[in-house]
Amino acid sequence: IKIGKKYIENGSMYIVAEISANHNGSINKAKKLIYYAKKSGADAVKIQSYSPDSMTINSNMKDFRITHPVWKKYKNFYNLYKKGQTPDNWIKELFNYAKKIKIDIFSTPFDENSIDELEKYNCVAYKIASPEINHLPLIEKAAKTKKPIIISTGVAKLEDIKLAINTIKKTGNNKIIILKCDSSYPAKFEDANLGAIPFFKKKFKTLVGYSDHTKDINTALLSYMYGGCFLERHFNINNNKKTLDSFFSSDFDNFKEMVHKIRHLEKKNFNYLLSKT
Repeated sequence: IKIGKKYIENGSMYIVAEISANHNGSINKAKKLIYYAKKSGADAVKIQSYSPDSMTINSNMKDFRITHPVWKKYKNFYNLYKKGQTPDNWIKELFNYAKKIKIDIFSTPFDENSIDELEKYNCVAYKIASPEINHLPLIEKAAKTKKPIIISTGVAKLEDIKLAINTIKKTGNNKIIILKCDSSYPAKFEDANLGAIPFFKKKFKTLVGYSDHTKDINTALLSYMYGGCFLERHFNINNNKKTLDSFFSSDFDNFKEMVHKIRHLEKKNFNYLLSKT
């Protein structure tokens, strides 16, 4: 599968710096994140496309209140998503900037209208977040673009994954990558269950990677050893400590170290050697 100018295949790792909410409401900071992601050696940066109104309703009823210890000060999900959103009117500037410095950029859309907006700027791939695993109209619309579709599985059952894959294939799109994911923030090392990577490869006959929410890079490195060929990890810049995602994101130095170590593993071809043992 090709994203931008790079082919993704077993034995190599496509590494994505997830900006998410680390821009902290500043387009200049978002561009700075893209710049340092490029300097870190990442293959791509990823944003998220949503508005609070497309995600939830502004309610303080029990089901809409936040209990997470880091985020509970925002009281409800509407306020959290309002704080974390990447506005649509940033997309053109961010995509043009990424193109200028020669790094791939794509997005996680959470509604169909976001795909229409992203298509204006030649989004090179689409990520389906795990809570959207059964949002079939969204998946179908993304698949019809014929771009690679990356599916996160953090809250999915096997039947959800199978349905999503079949929905994509019915459009004639076979460019599918599944990501093992633990949708805890932060995720624990002992809950990573990276054995799911070879399991998914065998069961679904697709490329498989890992979406990392842990606090350090150890699980990310191990995901390559388990056969992963795609990795996304939340990315931050040094000294940017007061964002929604900073408590489980890698800063520049940490992310750069991770990229360096994965590239070393690729050269040694450990992924291939493990597959033969």
